Amino acid sequence: MSADTSVPKQREAGLDEFESWLPDAVLRGAPAGIAFLGTDMRFVWVNPALARMYGHDEADFAGQPIAAVWPAVDAARAEAALARVLGEDRPATEMFASGAAGASGAPGAPGSAGASAEAGSTGEAGSAGEAMTGPRSFHWFPVHGPDGVLSGAGLIVVADGLGLGTEEALRRSEERYRALAQGGAQVIWVASADGEMLEDSAEWRWITGQSPEEFLGSGWLDSIHPEDRERVERDWRECLRTGRIFDDRFRMRTRGGAYRHYDVRAVPIERDGKVAEWVGAITDVTSQREAEEMRSRLTEQLSAAALRTARLQQATSMLAEALTVEQVVEVITEVGRTAIGALRSAVALLDAETLRLRVVNPDGLAPVGPDSVGKRLTLDTPSVMTRAIATRRPVLIHDPEELRRQFADTADTADGGHRMEDTGDERSWVSLPLLAAGAPLGALRFSFSRPRRITEEERVFLEALAGQCALAVERAAMYEREHATAETLQRSLLPDKLPTVPGLVLDARYLPVTRNMEIGGDWYDVFWLPDRRLAVTVGDVMGKGLQAAAGMGRVRNALRALALTDPRPAAVLAGLDRLFSATELEEQVTTVSYLVIDPDTGEGQAGNAGHLPTLLLTPGAPPVLDQAEAGTPLGWASPRRQHAFRLPPGSTAVFYSDGLVENRMRGLDAGLDELVRVAAGATDELLSVPGLLLQYLLDHMLAGHEQDDDVTVLVMHVPAGLAAERPAYGPPAAGGPSAAYDPPAAGGPPGHRRGTR
Repeated sequence: MSADTSVPKQREAGLDEFESWLPDAVLRGAPAGIAFLGTDMRFVWVNPALARMYGHDEADFAGQPIAAVWPAVDAARAEAALARVLGEDRPATEMFASGAAGASGAPGAPGSAGASAEAGSTGEAGSAGEAMTGPRSFHWFPVHGPDGVLSGAGLIVVADGLGLGTEEALRRSEERYRALAQGGAQVIWVASADGEMLEDSAEWRWITGQSPEEFLGSGWLDSIHPEDRERVERDWRECLRTGRIFDDRFRMRTRGGAYRHYDVRAVPIERDGKVAEWVGAITDVTSQREAEEMRSRLTEQLSAAALRTARLQQATSMLAEALTVEQVVEVITEVGRTAIGALRSAVALLDAETLRLRVVNPDGLAPVGPDSVGKRLTLDTPSVMTRAIATRRPVLIHDPEELRRQFADTADTADGGHRMEDTGDERSWVSLPLLAAGAPLGALRFSFSRPRRITEEERVFLEALAGQCALAVERAAMYEREHATAETLQRSLLPDKLPTVPGLVLDARYLPVTRNMEIGGDWYDVFWLPDRRLAVTVGDVMGKGLQAAAGMGRVRNALRALALTDPRPAAVLAGLDRLFSATELEEQVTTVSYLVIDPDTGEGQAGNAGHLPTLLLTPGAPPVLDQAEAGTPLGWASPRRQHAFRLPPGSTAVFYSDGLVENRMRGLDAGLDELVRVAAGATDELLSVPGLLLQYLLDHMLAGHEQDDDVTVLVMHVPAGLAAERPAYGPPAAGGPSAAYDPPAAGGPPGHRRGTR
């Protein structure tokens, strides 16, 4: 702790250079002893008079407890009084004889050799080192910081018989105090113990314009704002009752009739243990209050601007994942409505050929009003949306009267005037055109339940939001057209139904990805060859969208043509390589698994161009993946090979695409291991029914993972002991063998399309 015990020369607001040093001069020059002690009951500051009373230098007190620098008797009584003041937050006064020498033993204490030496060196009575004894009055009072929190206690020690100059010194101190009070921004007042004003306060009356008679007693309350008076009077009476410090803020009427903000603080003055009077001060804080309000308004505006910016960023992020027009509209209307507190929001798109508007989200319109639900809207229909489209400018209508005024020219049209009269629960409207390359796409509309004017900041935000909406709608509409074309193409290339094959049971599923609605290049095909053998193929063209679907169609059709000419797997795959190199892009990756099988014997040949290995399930043996070496994807130069393939009775072969085993959370190798593990858990009943086995594999392989790729699965099963003439598998007869499969509680993946067998 610093040993500097001087009073800081703080610069008060509104004080000149003279006034800034005046408090220090008053306190240091006072004949009475003055000190300040912290809540830890240690000295923080003392003036020279108090230091001389106990024969010390001022620096000896800094950071010391009372007992370290005062005689034991004085210290004990002082510490008890200080603890009471700090604990009760009330002042206390004591008087007793002081000056028991040598009690503390501190250097320079009264009666010590050091004290005598110091007294002799100074040559002045009452200087440092020479303690003064005799009756003294000790006045303790709590000290609060600017925030009202108790920061310590003040002490004033007045010694009887200070000399002939005491009266004059006290007079000078009083004059200095009055100069300080009058020169500052505070207005001092004195009230009786029961709260009545005892002395006239010319400064108060100068502010309020009251006469002395109007001010004295309780008349001062008449100058307080009516909305504040009851509260202030109640708090004042409560402080009078309890003796607590009165600390409040109110508005006070000035002589010109205006009101200004004042802080008030009053402390009780006790004599003989009772409150004798109250001394208080009021400070004009209007400028501070106005600055706080201005800062609050600026903070609110900045916060609102930051929030709107965050909303636009949120919309940008959410629109990046919105693929359809409906998803775009859902994002835009929700972000806009919550950002400006709208009652409803809607988007209508313009059909360029019919000039009619289609409301994308009808629930964003009111049952009645300028744009009501179910109303046919054309560019000739009077409404806020059609006007925004026609003018290509925002339409801002702050109340129903403004609505009727803007559409006054439509009053004679069919039911137009009636529609503008009946606005339902809507009281103000905003509509903004959606423009793409200068051409109108539609309009974005907001309505409010009360009259409301849109601020310039809100208008800028809404125009930016409308710009985002137009770009996102245009992109989504283009995507939907491409998606519909690709989906139509892909569906047309997949077989409507699988062929009926005596001696074999077939089932297949194709599950398009639903998260981003992108069409992939998966396909499967089963068809008869001229020699009555069966061709089975599963393939995957890497990529998404129309290009992948078109590539899949070319490869599928070429495979059929090649198989009908020379069905051997090696020959078909080599022919696809030549075709692929001639027609497809070099970066296009396409994999194919191709099998030719004799249904009567279950034997055939298989070839693989970079596709995933077939899963083989044989009764009495664990599931395995086909160990034949997979070749390179199509178009990558390599000798094409084929290998023998046999599916004995009771066995099953599962062909699949990578969407079944691989996803963002699971790598390919881990997925293949998982497929074998899941298949090992299938019961004999599931293994005997391809449809149930297929569903079982889908449920367990896709459970807990978001599907992010197309999934294609084709199951081929040779029933055990099934006669050659037995037709393809159908649903089990009632009372037959148990072939039921209970999927997990979450159910199967969405969008199943079960193949026809």
